[in-house]
Amino acid sequence: MVTIKDVALRAGVTKQTVSNVINQRPVVKADTRARVEQAIAELGYTPSLLARGLATGRTMMIGLVVPTLANPFYTELITRLERGLETDGYGIALCTTDGDPDRAARQLVTLKRRYIDGLILFDDGNVSRHLDLVRQLGLPFVLCGSETAIPDASPVVTFDHGHAGYLAGAHLRDLGHREIAVIGEFPAHEVRLGGAQRALAEGSIAIRPARIGPTQAKSQHGGFEAAARVLTDHPEVTAVIATHDLLALGVLQAAAALGRRVPDDLSVIGIDDIIPAAEAQPALTTVAFPIDRLAEEAIGTLLGPSRETVSLSPHLVVRASTSYRVGGRGIVGA
Repeated sequence: MVTIKDVALRAGVTKQTVSNVINQRPVVKADTRARVEQAIAELGYTPSLLARGLATGRTMMIGLVVPTLANPFYTELITRLERGLETDGYGIALCTTDGDPDRAARQLVTLKRRYIDGLILFDDGNVSRHLDLVRQLGLPFVLCGSETAIPDASPVVTFDHGHAGYLAGAHLRDLGHREIAVIGEFPAHEVRLGGAQRALAEGSIAIRPARIGPTQAKSQHGGFEAAARVLTDHPEVTAVIATHDLLALGVLQAAAALGRRVPDDLSVIGIDDIIPAAEAQPALTTVAFPIDRLAEEAIGTLLGPSRETVSLSPHLVVRASTSYRVGGRGIVGA
């Protein structure tokens, strides 16, 4: 392996001079810099990131904590964050919490030991409970996606989760549905549920508690099991809101297994707008979160000057899984 000493010998300078060139310090004369850069190119020398970090106080690595990689929403988010950080010269060190608060604490400590320059934390409720630990790490950080109460004096970039639920409920209300069920992760998505309930209440529609199907499994299979249970017990249901798209894809599976045609017999709407939503059969109506904006704002908040809390607005994306409810049957054309 080529070392900084090898470069110094080739260029006829000291190791400190090579270090000055690598770290772009202006104390090196132009002709000396040129000799060092030529030696680096000839030898194929690659500076040690750790050594460079110790010299400059920066490793150009950002720690990223997400709940899971099983949900395409997070893999899409990671891709956008990685690309955005790359333009600023940063790489990422990735950890997952798997919905476990103790694991979240361990991952935070692990990231600190990896000499990172800052943290982007996607909060599913398990990270924000460790804010004291986060602050003890002494690193700049930003919380992303927070749905529960936003912590005081913390930089936050999130979505308007309540409005997302409202848009989903309003869509089904305007299509004439009154017998509506909700499949979701609770209590994590209580804000989304509350938004849907507000929209439906404007049409004098209430979601009966027995039609709220909670699931602890944050997966398509979890959505399938919860929807199969609710639709079997309540065949009068004509529409289902899933609190995120992965669950909604499971609802589509459950409907097919029970012989319920979507959207003729059952309308289904999700929240997130992950890539598989548009590829589903039928394509899933959903409420889209602006992931690109979230990544952009998170990076800007972390690397730039301090900002107030940023809350990003979702929007409705109508596809083939929802339809008007007229005379007991669905009519596509929403």
